[in-house]
Amino acid sequence: MHRRLCRRLSLAIFAGILLTFYRSVQELPRVSLPHASHKRAGVRGKAPAVTVLIWWYPFGKKTEIKDCDTLYNIKGCRLTTNRQLYPISQAVVVHHRDLGGNVSQLPAERRPAFQRWVWMNFESPTHSSGLEELNGVFNWTMSYKRGSDIFIPYGYLYPKKREGRKVVLPIKSKLVAWVISNWNEDHARVKYYHRLSKHVVIDVYGRYHQELQNNSIVLTISPYKFYLAFENSQHVDYITEKLWRNALMSNTVPIVLGPSRANYEQYIPADSFIHVNDFSTPKKLAEHLMFLDENARSYRKFFDWKRRYNVHLAKFWEEHYCKVCKAVKSARADYKIISNLANWFQ
Repeated sequence: MHRRLCRRLSLAIFAGILLTFYRSVQELPRVSLPHASHKRAGVRGKAPAVTVLIWWYPFGKKTEIKDCDTLYNIKGCRLTTNRQLYPISQAVVVHHRDLGGNVSQLPAERRPAFQRWVWMNFESPTHSSGLEELNGVFNWTMSYKRGSDIFIPYGYLYPKKREGRKVVLPIKSKLVAWVISNWNEDHARVKYYHRLSKHVVIDVYGRYHQELQNNSIVLTISPYKFYLAFENSQHVDYITEKLWRNALMSNTVPIVLGPSRANYEQYIPADSFIHVNDFSTPKKLAEHLMFLDENARSYRKFFDWKRRYNVHLAKFWEEHYCKVCKAVKSARADYKIISNLANWFQ
């Protein structure tokens, strides 16, 4: 009885945290910003409320730039890669991986007083070089990290309109799976895999391993009971699609290796995942997986969250550009510079 009461209290606390978190990624304060005259760029016609200039296509891959009104009901936005519109752009989005620390690749023209330069990065600090060169350069940050000016996690849970009565899972005929494309023997995740695989069979997919079924991670992983949602490096808030898509959207219990359990619990319920730190050794973890494999009732409890929540997976990169536009439309008029970007992100 006491355990059941504690569990209900824990769920109530998480629901409150999740509601606050959901609102934080959806809403921003509404205060208007001044914008430049459209005539300055020599472009005819009425100017949109906000012009967001995308300085590079991320990773050099050209993608279709979609309409924010159609996608997210954010009106008055123009997303463009046309650098001639720089003088009238209220925001310039710069992808860190394409910039590195080479500030000479940034706009050479004087920055208009109304304009924000937005540093966009969704890699971990381990894989983000040249940060020290960018101190005092950008006005806003956009990343997966809490405290970003524009906070966009890789995914989040949001409440269903109506709570479901029963969770229907796909048939689970296999035990543990892992999808990995960047195999590095020095990574903590590979080292842990070697230790864990001595005690339980793990099917590995990706480069140099088994091929995905129809090139689909979700289709491949769905028949498994557990998935190794192991991050390539361990940093606060660095919780990627390995959890949100590979595990949760595949209806598979995530076994996580990344930031602390407490950090994960800021995003998902405490009883929806297994953290490697919950066990003193990989052998102990393997024994627990074997137990859950034989106890259907205990296993299904990991999916209680699905009756109340859905998974939102961030849409790269259209969601990010549109959120910049929304942030500009609702920003305060004050102006700031990120004086120590390297210290903040690391």
